[in-house]
Amino acid sequence: MSRVVFMCGPSGAGKSTYANLLEKQGMVRLSADVELFARGVTEVPPPDEVRAEIHVELKQRLLALVAEGRDVVLDLSFWSRAMRDEWRDLLAPTGIVPQTIYLATDKPTILARLRERRGAHAHDFVLDEALAERYVDHFEVPTPQEGPLTVVRPENQDRTASD
Repeated sequence: MSRVVFMCGPSGAGKSTYANLLEKQGMVRLSADVELFARGVTEVPPPDEVRAEIHVELKQRLLALVAEGRDVVLDLSFWSRAMRDEWRDLLAPTGIVPQTIYLATDKPTILARLRERRGAHAHDFVLDEALAERYVDHFEVPTPQEGPLTVVRPENQDRTASD
């Protein structure tokens, strides 16, 4: 059976870096940011219709990949319990229970990382400080009651993916 990982955390938490490590280990990485950047969308937040279209496409690709028995890492924010539940519900008929990997990066680190962004690539979207703070402040931290959960602290982010 396929393994599915939800990368969870606000922008700047380190999700894409961690997801890239999992990709190097053989998982297929699906990323909304990559899809947005490929379409030339660089505004944050992106237009609702574009975000919705990308999520439909990613859900279709996810289901096709797990039908092939592939392991998948979803490089999205999974910022709310409702979003995580929606994607879990999508996977429920397959019998797959996704693992959530939450990057528990502190707010000052996140904001410092976001200040360094220049929009050069898909994981470098520029956010103004006020929006970045709202994203962090409104992020819903996942709980063990939601299912398998791994919490990764910034000091362990580089080594944990290979453990």
